[in-house]
Amino acid sequence: MSDAVRDNSSLSRYELAFPGGVAFVTYRKSPDVVSLLHAEVPAQFEGRGIGAAVTGGALEAIRAAGQKVDPRCSFVAAFIRRHPEYQDLVAS
Repeated sequence: MSDAVRDNSSLSRYELAFPGGVAFVTYRKSPDVVSLLHAEVPAQFEGRGIGAAVTGGALEAIRAAGQKVDPRCSFVAAFIRRHPEYQDLVAS
């Protein structure tokens, strides 16, 4: 599912569309660091792994762009702690 995550730069967010809704992670970009500010999944779809999918997809897009992450969102920060394969992306 994370392959379906796209960068909607006009709204400053990574999005994952699925039947019935859109999950997203908002961001603010600087040249080398992307601050991930807020992750949101429609309430009726919480607990189904959609938040993890959109977050993982956003992190993969950031990695592909050669950037680092400032996880300001508590959900994103917890996701990175649970998935050590993304810890190298965290800006120091």
